[in-house]
Amino acid sequence: MKIKIIIADDNSFIREGMKIILSTYEECEILATVDDGKEAVDFCLANEVDVALLDVRMPNMNGVEATKLISEQTMAKPLILTTFDDDEYILDAVKNGAKGYLLKNTDPERIRDAIKSVHNGNTVMQDVVLDKIRANLQEAKAIEPESKIDRSMFTEREISIMEQIAKGLSNKEISKTLYISEGTIANYISTILSKTGLEHRTQIAIYYLTGKGK
Repeated sequence: MKIKIIIADDNSFIREGMKIILSTYEECEILATVDDGKEAVDFCLANEVDVALLDVRMPNMNGVEATKLISEQTMAKPLILTTFDDDEYILDAVKNGAKGYLLKNTDPERIRDAIKSVHNGNTVMQDVVLDKIRANLQEAKAIEPESKIDRSMFTEREISIMEQIAKGLSNKEISKTLYISEGTIANYISTILSKTGLEHRTQIAIYYLTGKGK
């Protein structure tokens, strides 16, 4: 079964170029291309869309606002396509439910693979985007060194794991730091996600440092 995709970008060259490229892959079906976030939301509300590819900077409604509405009101999964100068939007897009964050200069095959992965319920973040998120989080941490979370919700171990995630550590690195197995860490992360209603570890990091969930 084909993955039903909508592409939202106010640059017609990028929008139509992406349509042509993705249409060459047998697993992709491009339902529509639109040039702003509101049109993307309206289309997702009226049609069965699997993945919404969203630019960040668009007129009428940007990709971050569209991500929030699409996540809350439809079954479509938002996947952000961005440029290097969109750093200010990254954290908000993740908090608003973006299932992936890719740079526009990514190879077409990787974009296709990201679409498939997001469609299958995974979260996709390129390393360069994760590095930007971590840098932004560390800046936030420098300004607000104390975590803003409600500590009464969590065990000390869960708080320790959230702290390590906020530092950008992988499960393997956390395992070495806290001397517990990666499997146990994964279980703790699942519990944290359940308690907070968050969806993935990047949101945990943001939540730990800002006290703000989705």
